[in-house]
Amino acid sequence: MKTKSIASLLLTTALTLAAASLAHADDKVVKIGALSDQSGLYADLGGPGSTLAAQMAVEDSGLTGKGWKIDIIAGDHQNKPDIGVNIARQWFDVDKVDVIVDVPNSGVALAVSNIVKEKNGILLNSGAGTSDLTNAQCTPNTIHWTYDTYTLAHGTGSALTKNGGDSWFFLTADYAFGAALERDTTAAVQAAGGKVLGGVKAPLSTADFSSFLLQAQASKAKIIGLANAGADTTNSIKQAAEFGITSSGQKLAALLLFITDVHSLGLNTAQGLNFTETFYWDMNDGTRAFAKRFQERMKNHNMPTMVHAGVYASLLHYFKALEALGGNPHDGAKIVAKMKEIPTDDALFGKGSIQPNGRTIHPAYLFEVKKPSESKGPWDYYKLVSTIPADEAFTPLDKSTCPLLKK
Repeated sequence: MKTKSIASLLLTTALTLAAASLAHADDKVVKIGALSDQSGLYADLGGPGSTLAAQMAVEDSGLTGKGWKIDIIAGDHQNKPDIGVNIARQWFDVDKVDVIVDVPNSGVALAVSNIVKEKNGILLNSGAGTSDLTNAQCTPNTIHWTYDTYTLAHGTGSALTKNGGDSWFFLTADYAFGAALERDTTAAVQAAGGKVLGGVKAPLSTADFSSFLLQAQASKAKIIGLANAGADTTNSIKQAAEFGITSSGQKLAALLLFITDVHSLGLNTAQGLNFTETFYWDMNDGTRAFAKRFQERMKNHNMPTMVHAGVYASLLHYFKALEALGGNPHDGAKIVAKMKEIPTDDALFGKGSIQPNGRTIHPAYLFEVKKPSESKGPWDYYKLVSTIPADEAFTPLDKSTCPLLKK
């Protein structure tokens, strides 16, 4: 009897495992949550455009034609970590979301990344910049696409310092992203032989930068590093021009600048700015084709930013991993592990890979904003200064502090 019971138990277990495996193979249901700033200072660089980019990735994946059911919902974190966390919990617990994309604002992204790990979901981050997402605070459930503060610092910071801008003063957004960008740029500037004379922190969504800019001007630093983003960057650049800061010899370094920022500023104000990006709509036939389709569908007819491109490319790669697994196992860590196994290859970022710490590796580019006389038409804003190879654009693995690398 005992032998029969054991045999029966083993058979039942085998059948249960087989059924579970078959269920995973047949499970072709996916739910995506586009978590962004939908109406604030980062709405243009992410926001509705990120939701559109996600929709385009679903369409271009071809999975819906193969019987997959893929839904997208959008949320507004309002640049507040507690709101972002509450939305993420609701999505995982109630709405059964599998993957969260975008998440501009590093404070929100770091908080959401912890929830994603707890719920064994997936975070495909393209909006937040802090390099901590794949260093000290990495998880097996997060992949960081597009750019990070290391990239910006070692692209713009190193280049300007080597070209004579060897003294810096930082105007920094007072939250996780600004702190990480100032930290990483300081390291890059000092490594290139420069020095930092000081800095000042400004609250997020500051309207009046006058007192901060006057401190920067008084420092006599050759470079004023703007460690902020979105509307904070454009407002500080506009007000710096009003104070005559650049005309008096100091140079602004927009450490994070998006195509939508340049469009908002106009070439008369933005001309000559150097910055680092990993995507530009006019790089090649592939980027132009995507940008044209994107622009036609955007209500404001903006061109895509690198954040939008990152949402699109990261989801395409996610879908490749699901196909390779034969279905959706609803196991975030397992899917992320499969994504790391498969080389990345898409029309927007080219060929690359995902490191064990979750950092996607691809080239980055140092650009300069064109003069009005150099622009040949609408949105023709950038000229390429140099290409940063993929193996130099992001934190080297041997310098990463990601705990996953120590296992």
